[in-house]
Amino acid sequence: MSAATDTALTQELRALAAAGAEELGWDAPAEEVIGWAARHVDTADVAVACSMADAVLPALVAKQLPGVDVLFLETGYHFTETLAARNEVARRLDVTVVDVTPKLTVAEQDAEYGKDLFGRDPAACCRMRKMEPLGEALSGYKLWFTGVRRDEAPTRVDTPLVTFDELHGLIKVNPVAPWTFDDLVDHSNRHDLPVNLLLQNGYPSIGCRPCTQKVAPGEDPRSGRWAGSGKVECGIHTTTATGA
Repeated sequence: MSAATDTALTQELRALAAAGAEELGWDAPAEEVIGWAARHVDTADVAVACSMADAVLPALVAKQLPGVDVLFLETGYHFTETLAARNEVARRLDVTVVDVTPKLTVAEQDAEYGKDLFGRDPAACCRMRKMEPLGEALSGYKLWFTGVRRDEAPTRVDTPLVTFDELHGLIKVNPVAPWTFDDLVDHSNRHDLPVNLLLQNGYPSIGCRPCTQKVAPGEDPRSGRWAGSGKVECGIHTTTATGA
């Protein structure tokens, strides 16, 4: 793609994102948000980011965009339950699960940067094992869906339904942004969707095994992520111009 074509496409996507944000407002139903995306972007140009805590987002998107790519960041540090959920999503839903892997294996990273980098520099670990691989993976799409919700943390309260992701150069859609954790669980149960078993056992937010702890009832759902380190986000959803 030439620079001129790339600039024209970027402008087109930015304008489309702005139009979508105006049309859908702040709290349109998830199905309506996904429907808007399905009308404007081909399935081959769409990706769904999924941490495999639950399957609500890929299930919702697949209803209107069957066969859609679901990007799973295979960091090498996942819980067994997370990998089991990933396999169930691939088996039961009309999606194509794509494992997005870092350049270095865990062993190679340990050899180059020292063992357990996540304990000494979690930001660097997240950058190499999550942010950079995702950035490369998203370069082939025009729009991506995320499962970010406003109730998850103070850093996410202003999450829009549709925005332009300046970092990755594509439209970012957050259909379940207005949902609560209870909304998510209720929808999953009613539709008998695959679920990460940790979600029902004190882990309302699930990341890599070494950096995720149980959360006490009533605590911030993301307080178990990087506990004690002062870190609250891996960076994926805090580096766009909108702060989503």
